[in-house]
Amino acid sequence: MKRIFLIALCNLLCFLTSFAQGNPFVRDIYTADPSAHVWADGRLYVYPSHDMDPPRGCDLMDKYHVYSTDDMVTWTDHGQIVEAADVPWGEPLANGGKFMWAPDCAYKNGKYYFYFPHPNRDPWNSTWKIGIAVSDKPASDFTVLDYWLKGLPDEGMIDPCVFIDDDGQAYFYYGGGNKCMGAKLKDSMDEIDGSLQQMTGLTDFHEGTWVFKKDGVYYLTYADNAGGANQLRYATSNNPLGPWSYKGVYLKGTTSDTSHGSVVEYKGQWWAFYHTADLSGTGLLRSICVDSLFFNDNGTIKTVVQTKDMGTPYQNNWRPAPGTIEAEDFNEGGQGIAYWDNTKGNAFSKYRTKDWVDINENRRYSMYYITNTEQKEYLNYSFEVLQAGIYNVDFSIATTTSGTEEKFYLEFDQKKTSNPRRYTATYTELSDLGTVTVPNIELSEGKHTVTFYPSGNLNFDKFTFTHTTGIREIEAARVSIFPNPSDGIFQIQTPQNGVVLITDISGKLVLKEKTNSANHTIDISNQAAGMYILSLQMNDQVYQSKLIKK
Repeated sequence: MKRIFLIALCNLLCFLTSFAQGNPFVRDIYTADPSAHVWADGRLYVYPSHDMDPPRGCDLMDKYHVYSTDDMVTWTDHGQIVEAADVPWGEPLANGGKFMWAPDCAYKNGKYYFYFPHPNRDPWNSTWKIGIAVSDKPASDFTVLDYWLKGLPDEGMIDPCVFIDDDGQAYFYYGGGNKCMGAKLKDSMDEIDGSLQQMTGLTDFHEGTWVFKKDGVYYLTYADNAGGANQLRYATSNNPLGPWSYKGVYLKGTTSDTSHGSVVEYKGQWWAFYHTADLSGTGLLRSICVDSLFFNDNGTIKTVVQTKDMGTPYQNNWRPAPGTIEAEDFNEGGQGIAYWDNTKGNAFSKYRTKDWVDINENRRYSMYYITNTEQKEYLNYSFEVLQAGIYNVDFSIATTTSGTEEKFYLEFDQKKTSNPRRYTATYTELSDLGTVTVPNIELSEGKHTVTFYPSGNLNFDKFTFTHTTGIREIEAARVSIFPNPSDGIFQIQTPQNGVVLITDISGKLVLKEKTNSANHTIDISNQAAGMYILSLQMNDQVYQSKLIKK
């Protein structure tokens, strides 16, 4: 009995796993084709497909999970609801494939109806049927019916979508082969009412139909045929079965070659769900994301701004600018979030061994540095700007081979720098790495992220932010610091309140605290002896001074 209880407890914990994070918002498994709905319990539910790891191709997608949230921040994984083995009419395929692609869910008559595509025999790509699983609950206890959706012609189409209008009438849509079809559903929700008709007026339709309604207007969204990175387009109509009026692209291509989305309103905000390949780097292993969606006054959709989790500062230490950031102190968060490295495994150093990035150590010069960089890799660094303004960023960087040149470019807060966008590094010895200056970067006060993209093999040691208007000496602010040098206890007198930051000579932040306008004690006695930089933010200005700890 004790063993049974422990198993049941484990299952319950796995069933209700909550997590809070940015895009992608599911990271423990690979998911795609998100279908989002808001049900009567006030929660938003997402029904995605599941890419199996390791991937063999699109024929290994045989399970469905359900996720929900009530704040768009913390998500609950309700566990698996259906898998291929549950489908009584799905015959074994010759290649052993298990195909369960983009699903959808609908609620009517007190029941939840889960629709999914699945072939019932070989050849699989022309024998797609639309299966139905039914439950009294939105995220568990689904039973697959022993027949597929009735009334469909044998056309082999995929990606079911069910839309229920304000009057309770349900409509069914699916597509494939550049053709989108739709029809009414009978009240039983398991049979087409009448005949299917083609959705006309769509431009470059590929797959992934989704229908929703806003202000009396029907919207049909879908993935197009854009090579290498499908976009999400949309059309509108005054009738749920068209004809449709094409409007444009609302979500541009992502890191995945495929695209599939859904749109839903939740708590007064519209949301666009989609998938990317950010975590895996391959379109065979995708991850679902969500971003805010906005409309223009005329009802057209504004292009969705795709966001991405950039990781968190290394050791939760926000490096200040002005200041220096060591190359090896890139953000935490792992592959696909804080960085991308094409080769798994840190081949050289004992520094940050759980991360894939190649960090080398040179004891002769007492330095760690990034090496073996390649095109399509990146590193994220988070930092805090103490004073808004124009900055130069000096990179200590060089190529690894004599006589060669390589380039790199930067994005600040996921936006490319102004021209020139690429910066050239040449070869120098490790003992005297060259300096490449990225000039005139305008930064507002506060927290930012910079992404470093190499185009080839570089040795990368550090980079330094310098405020081009200069930092005032501490004496200009009528500030006194004493004794200096000291054993680590300093007194600072300021004419008004401010914020003091102390960094070591590498740019690492060792102290940050508010000061008052009287005597203020600074204690860095737990730090190693040496020189430190004190930065004082006061009256929208930054003042600096050297501190010497004996």
